[in-house]
Amino acid sequence: MKPTNKQDLLLVAIAGAVIGLGGFSLFYAELPGVPLAAGVPLAALAVVEALFGYGLRSRVQGRPGKPVQALSAARALALAKASSVLGSLMTGVWVGALVYLLPKRDRITAAADDVPGAVIAAVSAALLVAAALWLEHCCRTPDDPYTDEERSTT
Repeated sequence: MKPTNKQDLLLVAIAGAVIGLGGFSLFYAELPGVPLAAGVPLAALAVVEALFGYGLRSRVQGRPGKPVQALSAARALALAKASSVLGSLMTGVWVGALVYLLPKRDRITAAADDVPGAVIAAVSAALLVAAALWLEHCCRTPDDPYTDEERSTT
């Protein structure tokens, strides 16, 4: 399995931004307010993945302790790849929402009330991307066949 391509994540984030901006532009009047806790599930997942990666890293590198089973590492890698795509998509959606909300916050009270929740959600989604990439990095074995140059081009 190849490392996650950062350009692919950027394209997913851009698509999410288009969806977020379009959705807020078309349906903002019908949407409920954005709560401050909108990003909590993404932030919680980011914390879990970061801690999981930290615990997994030493085991994958063969340090003393319980070794990692191949299926567990594969599951962790699948979780990391899925989370990086989800985080990228949601970062884009919330950035798109902010692009819609920020210019309107001075004129529309509801938009001003929604900005803090959208900012927290966007930051939480970006943290999920970072944690997912960290978890993916932690799954690499010491004899990883990819060099740094190959990683940057894939």
